[in-house]
Amino acid sequence: MFDRDLSRREAMKLAVATGGATALSACLSEADEPVPRGTAPDELPVGQHRWNDFLARDDAGNHELPRHHVFLSLELDDGVPTDDDRAAVASAMATLDRAYEWSHQGLLSSLAYTPAYFARFDADLKYPLPEPRRLSAFETPEFDHQDALLHLASDRPDALLEAEEALFGDRETMNGRAVDDPLAGVFSVVNRRTGFIGAGMPAERQGEVKGIPSGGPVPEDSPLFMGFMAGFRRNQATESAVTIDEGSFAGGTTKHLATIRQRLDDWYGEQGFDERVMEMFSPRHAERGLVEGAGANLGDFSGVDDEIVDTIREQARDYGRVGHAQKAARANRDSEGAPLLLRRHVESTDDGEASLHFPTLQTRIESFEAVREAMNGADLTDIPTIRQRVNNGILEYIFVKRRGNYLVPPRPLRALPTPTGDAD
Repeated sequence: MFDRDLSRREAMKLAVATGGATALSACLSEADEPVPRGTAPDELPVGQHRWNDFLARDDAGNHELPRHHVFLSLELDDGVPTDDDRAAVASAMATLDRAYEWSHQGLLSSLAYTPAYFARFDADLKYPLPEPRRLSAFETPEFDHQDALLHLASDRPDALLEAEEALFGDRETMNGRAVDDPLAGVFSVVNRRTGFIGAGMPAERQGEVKGIPSGGPVPEDSPLFMGFMAGFRRNQATESAVTIDEGSFAGGTTKHLATIRQRLDDWYGEQGFDERVMEMFSPRHAERGLVEGAGANLGDFSGVDDEIVDTIREQARDYGRVGHAQKAARANRDSEGAPLLLRRHVESTDDGEASLHFPTLQTRIESFEAVREAMNGADLTDIPTIRQRVNNGILEYIFVKRRGNYLVPPRPLRALPTPTGDAD
């Protein structure tokens, strides 16, 4: 139960992470404004991942994600889904679209499917979707082999929790609309992850979790635990660039979701601000004083340009370390220099740990895997000061707990698609 003396802010902060009817009741009692209603599914973008036109932007034009997120791993009963199952999922998702406006103040969503789901069918999947795997020699993640992933996002905890309860709990309505076919009639929730992002939110939570040293080192203006902003618009792929452009699943995309534990005692205890800038961006960023505070002064571009990337070995020798962003950028560009990945990561305090849920969107999972290989920096460890996890970007401070690969079908196919994209 929520303590009556908790402030409104504290109640809202706890609600999404806690979940359930009690949390929803606390949110609904604190809500000041009605949640805006949505529209028919056919009036929304074909791509479930096409959120950008509905997102707020900061002063530099960077897209700002909703503040609260829930990731629900879903499992079907044994066997191949039936037409009745498909109709029920279509009904539930259409009700979700109609109940909540596609916006920060309403609810954004996507329903994606794993290789394990498509393996239920006799036919081969008509789009490449590899099983998740280890992407470095030093990680030991668990893999998401459930059938599906439902991602819900909103600035409104009440909308988020009401939708979750209506789809999988005992609530019969969402935002005043009757739910005739809840997803609980077809899917079971086997894993629930929650996330948040926004200036002040990590600082507000830093004293409550493992992985953050005492003393409140996370800056108030940072949207992430590591103290810097991310998601600069010019370092992100466009939604069109990550959209599948032909075949059965045209209009959709692929998603990789990693859950990453953070251990930041040494990040804040042993590294000064310049050292953190070096390891997050590049040594040249620190030398040139390019980053102020959380990095909002960078505008819509991280500053990791061709010169920063091309001189990575020279910088490693001169400064004894390399940057996370400069390593990853080596693989995150197409032949014309445009980014390949669209990252929508959020922080988390699940299980009482400082952690990160890291969804990326791309046309093919192989693009993400290549970026991760570049981020590992194994090719730089011949330089004496660069070790596999020391002086090598941020690898010393992050630990991958889970990985999953997903196909995010276009909206008309989001209800239990077949491997061919046709009616079963």
